Amino acid sequence: MSTRLATGGRLIDRSLFYDFQFNGKNLRGFFGDSLASALLANDQVLMGRSFKYHRPRSVVAAGPEEPNALVNLGQGARLEPNQRATVTELFDGLFAASQNHWPSLEFDVGSINSRLAAFLPAGFYYKTFMFPRSFWKHVFEPIIRQSAGLGKAPKERDADRYECAYAFCDLLIVGGGISGIKAALVAGQAGLRVLVLEQTAHWGGRAVVDGRIDGSLIDGLAPEDWVEKGLSTLAKLKNVTLRTRSTGAGVYDHGYVLADERVADHTPGDGRPKHRLWRIRADRILTATGAIERPLTFAGNDVPGVVLAGALRDYLINYAVSLGDRTVVVTNNDDAYRTAIALIDAGLSVPAIIDARPQALGDLPNAARSKGIRVETGRAVALVKGGKRVTGVSICLQAGEGSVLEEIDCDAVAMSGGWSPVVHLFSHCGGKLSWQDEGAFFRPDAARPPITHDGSPMVLVAGAANGVLWAGDCLADAEAVAQTAIKLAGTKVKRATVSVMTAPSETAMVPVWVMPQGAGLGLRAKMWLDFQNDVKVSDVQLAAREGFESVEHTKRYTTLGMATDQGKLSNINGLAILANALGEDIPTVGTTTFRPPYTPVTIGALAGEARGDIFQPLRRTPMHGWHEKMGAYFEPVGHWRRPYCYPRASESHEQAVYREVLNTRNALGILDASTLGKVIVKGPDAGRFLDMLYTGVMSSLPIGRCRYGLMCNENGFLSDDGVVARVDENTWLCHTTSGGAERIHGHMEDWLQCEWWDWQVYTANVTEQYSQVAVVGPNARKLLNKLGGMDVSQNTLPFMQWADGTLGGFSVRVYRISFSGELSYEIAVRASHGMEFWEACVDAGAELDLMPYGTEALHIMRAEKGFIMIGDETDGTVIPQDLNLAWAISKKKTDYLGKRGQQRSFLSAPDRWILVGLETIDRSVIPDGAYIVADGENSNGQRNVQGRVTSTYYSPTLGRGIAMGLLANGARRLGDIVELSVLKGAPVKAKVVNQVFYDKEGAKSNG
Repeated sequence: MSTRLATGGRLIDRSLFYDFQFNGKNLRGFFGDSLASALLANDQVLMGRSFKYHRPRSVVAAGPEEPNALVNLGQGARLEPNQRATVTELFDGLFAASQNHWPSLEFDVGSINSRLAAFLPAGFYYKTFMFPRSFWKHVFEPIIRQSAGLGKAPKERDADRYECAYAFCDLLIVGGGISGIKAALVAGQAGLRVLVLEQTAHWGGRAVVDGRIDGSLIDGLAPEDWVEKGLSTLAKLKNVTLRTRSTGAGVYDHGYVLADERVADHTPGDGRPKHRLWRIRADRILTATGAIERPLTFAGNDVPGVVLAGALRDYLINYAVSLGDRTVVVTNNDDAYRTAIALIDAGLSVPAIIDARPQALGDLPNAARSKGIRVETGRAVALVKGGKRVTGVSICLQAGEGSVLEEIDCDAVAMSGGWSPVVHLFSHCGGKLSWQDEGAFFRPDAARPPITHDGSPMVLVAGAANGVLWAGDCLADAEAVAQTAIKLAGTKVKRATVSVMTAPSETAMVPVWVMPQGAGLGLRAKMWLDFQNDVKVSDVQLAAREGFESVEHTKRYTTLGMATDQGKLSNINGLAILANALGEDIPTVGTTTFRPPYTPVTIGALAGEARGDIFQPLRRTPMHGWHEKMGAYFEPVGHWRRPYCYPRASESHEQAVYREVLNTRNALGILDASTLGKVIVKGPDAGRFLDMLYTGVMSSLPIGRCRYGLMCNENGFLSDDGVVARVDENTWLCHTTSGGAERIHGHMEDWLQCEWWDWQVYTANVTEQYSQVAVVGPNARKLLNKLGGMDVSQNTLPFMQWADGTLGGFSVRVYRISFSGELSYEIAVRASHGMEFWEACVDAGAELDLMPYGTEALHIMRAEKGFIMIGDETDGTVIPQDLNLAWAISKKKTDYLGKRGQQRSFLSAPDRWILVGLETIDRSVIPDGAYIVADGENSNGQRNVQGRVTSTYYSPTLGRGIAMGLLANGARRLGDIVELSVLKGAPVKAKVVNQVFYDKEGAKSNG
C-alpha cells in the first residue's frame, strides 16, 4: 500500500494543503507535491492503461521519462491531454482524469486485448485488415479509428495565453544539477554570458536526493548546501541568468536552441503566460542533462508497484511517499542499494535485494548489509505477482538454471538496470555516440560533436550526460568542460574558486537485458520493453526473425520507442534484445535517430501570441480604410486583404467587376497596387547576382529603364515574375507578386548567405515602405497632367521607363508599366503619403470618369491580354517555355538558376503542355477546374487528359468567355477543336486560339 510518511519530504510544505480531483474523487495533497506524488500519497497507485493491451499502469519513473502516468489535465477551456503526472506540479483545484479506458479505470473493457495478445503480435496491423477489401472501410476502419489516439482532444478554445522570447549568450547550459551549476560557476566567474536552464522547479538534480542518503560531501558541505551556496554565488554575477521550469527542447544549426519555459502552468489564471518558448542563440551549448535509469526486463515488470529504484528514492526523499511498505529491490549495480538504505531509514521494510551480479562488495552493498538487509547475489526475478498491484515476486538463479527458488511477499518492486546518459540534445544536431562497455550505455563521442562554422565543437557535454555517473567525477568533468568552453570563446581562463571533494563509489555492473523466467511461468506473464505501447521482448525477437534487422525498421514494425516518452526507458534494452537476436553486438546495431523536442512542447507554446486576431496578422495598405468606406469586398492575397471589387447599391459582385473592367478600358481606373513586392538589390555584385536569379539579363539594363523578369527555382520551374527597374549604377528595384515578397527576399538571402557569400550584395524588402497606385486607361495621362508637376508624355516617359518627380505636390516615382494592356502608370510614394496621394488622384479624376477597380477586374484584363498569373498558370511544374515566355530567357547568358534543370529531357520534350487561348464554340465561360480530354478511350475505358484550364473568365470587353490553358503540343494546335471535361454538366467544346485576346499589337499600352 502506498503511503505518505509522517515526517520528511524535502519539497513539500505540510502547512499548505491543496485540494484536487482525480477521476471525480476529491483528494488532498501538499504544496510542493507533484500530481504523481499526491496520487500515491492517497493510495491511488493505478493511474492509467497502456495503449495496445489496456494493461493497468502506475508510475514507473519520477521525471519526464515517465511513460505510464499520463492524464487529461484540466477541463473545458483548460483541458490538456497526455500530461505526465510525474512533472505536473500540484495546485489547488487541479482536475485530472486517467486515459485510455472504458467504462472506468478499474474496469476496462479494452483489457480483453491482453487476453488476445497471442493474436496481436508486433506488426499484426501490417498483416491483418487487408482481405477481404470490402470489410476494410465498413468493419475494420471504424474499429481502428475508434481505438486510435491517446487522451482526449480539447474542444474549447484555449483559455490561456503563451508568448515567445529571445535570448543570446556565450554559453548555454542545459541542466541545473551539480554539473550544470559547477560549469556555470566556472564560466560565469570567467566573464562569459551564461544562461542556465533547469527543467524542474528545483536545482541540484540527483545529488541532492542521494546526498541525504549516503552522506556524501562536496567541498565539506552536504550537496544541498553546496547547491544553495553555488546558486547564491551565481545570483551575484550579472552575466549569469538562471531559469527553472525550462526544458531545452531542441538543438539546431548555428547554436540555435528552443527551450520551453513553464511559467504559469501550476498557477492557472493568474494572468501570466502559461508557457514561454525561448529562441536562444548561443555561441556554445553545454548539456548537463544527467542520466536516465533503465528498467530491468523480467516477467511482470509492468505491474503497478514496479518502479525505478531512483524514482522511488525521489518519491521518498522529496515527497515522503512510498509505493509500498515492503519493497524488494532488483538490480545489477550498486546505485539501487541507496534506495534500499533510504527505505530502511524511513522505517519501511526491504525483504531482499536481488542482485544479478555474482558478488556485490562495494561501499553501498556493505552499508545495506550493515542495516540488516538481506542481499542475494546471482539471483533474478522470474515473475512479479499481482494484477493491479504487486503482491510478491518469484526468485530464480540469474543464470536461469532450474525453477523458482523462492517466493517473497511484497507490495512494491524497485528495479535498476543501470543508467543511460541523456544524449538527445547532443544528437539533435548531428553529434555521434560511442558505446561504453563499462556501464553499458551510449555516450557522446567527443571526437564527433556537432560543430560550428569554423569546425570547433558547438555542443559540449558534462557530468552524467557525458557518461560520468558519480558525483566527484561529475564535478571534475564539469569544470574541465567549462574551461574548454571558455577557451573556445577566447576568454582567459580564471582559476576555479570551488573545489570538489567526494568519495568515489563502486561502479561495476552486469548488463542484464533479460532476466530468466522460472520454469512453467513463461506463458503466464510477459517481459515488457515499452510500457506505453506494450512492446514485449518477444516482439523485438519476432521482428528480427522476420527480417527487420535495421534498428529503425524494428522500431517502426514494433512501435518500440514511438510512445510519448520517445523510448527514454525502452531504447537501450530494446537495442540489446535486437542485437542478441541478430547475433550482433549493440554498437553494430546502433541507435535510432534522436529528434527534437526532447519532451513534448504544447502547440500553444509553439504558436506563442499568434492566435485569435493575430494568428495571422492582416496586412493593410495605407488606403485600406478608404476601400472599406467605399464598400469594397475584400479577398485574401497572402497576408494582405485586397479589394476584389467595389459593388454599388444592388449590384452583384459579378456586375461590379464588369463595370470596373469596362470603365478602365474606356475611361479611367485606379488600383491600389501597394501590395506588390518591392525588393532593393544593391552593391558592386548586384548585377551579376540578378543575372543569376532571373532568366534574362538585368546587369545591362540602363538606368531609368524597366525590364520584365522571370525567376525560376534550381529545378527550372517558374517561381515568380515581375518588373525590374535600374535605379543607379549599383542599385535595382525588383517587383514581385503580392504574395511572394517575403518568399523571394528569403530566396535571395538564401543564395547570398549559403552559396555566394563572397559577393558584395545587399538586399532589403521595402514593400511596406512605399504605396503604389496604378492609374490606368485612356484618360490616365490626362489625370497625371491635371495633377501637374512632371512631364509624363510618351516622348518623355515611354513604355517600360521610370522617372522621379513631383505630382500634385507629392514626391513620386512613376513607372510606365502595364498589367492591363491599357495606357498605365504605376506611381510609388512614401507609405505615409499613400492615402493622401490616392485621394488627390480620386478628386482630380472625378471629371475624367475615374473609378477604382479591384483584383478581379485586374485578372480579367490581364487574361484578355494573355498575361500570365503566378499561381494560376503556374503550379510548381511549369517552366517559362511552357508559357510561351522563351523570349524572356537570355540566349547570351551561360547560366542562371534553373537553366540546367530546364535542359533535362522531360522538361525539353516536344510534347509538353504549352499555354494556349481557348474560346468556347457557344461563347460561354468554361467552368473552373476543367480538363482537356483526348479523343477515344484508353485500355481502362477512360479518356486521357491532355491539358487543363488555368484561367477562365467572362470578358466584358469582348462580350464572351475567354480562357487560357496548358495543352499538349499546344503551339502546333491553333485552330483545333478540343473537348473539356467539367466537374458538373455536359462536356464543353472549345477552339484553340492565341492566348492574346485583346490588342495583340500592344498599341494601347505603348501609347
